[in-house]
Amino acid sequence: MRWGVAWSSLLRVLFVIYCVEAGLFLVIAPWREFWNLLVTRSALSQAHLGTFLMLPWVRGAVTGFGFVHLIWGIHDLERMLLSRRRAAPRAPIPEPDRVG
Repeated sequence: MRWGVAWSSLLRVLFVIYCVEAGLFLVIAPWREFWNLLVTRSALSQAHLGTFLMLPWVRGAVTGFGFVHLIWGIHDLERMLLSRRRAAPRAPIPEPDRVG
């Protein structure tokens, strides 16, 4: 196996892991209590950005962005698995014995 192919595969796997983890975080985080704590106890609340981040439609937008990450990660995982399946050598199908 060439090093370029190995690095490419490793980067694809890492990208899939990143997309799934970031997607799950962005889908769940805006609706949990720690989001409220993070926004109210950070410098964001002094800049009036905290109020903006607490709006339900902003939380929904962050959740939607998380779903985009999840779909992207699942799509890349599927592509990666299909390309491995195509590249795998297939055993020839034996022909049945013909009588007569």
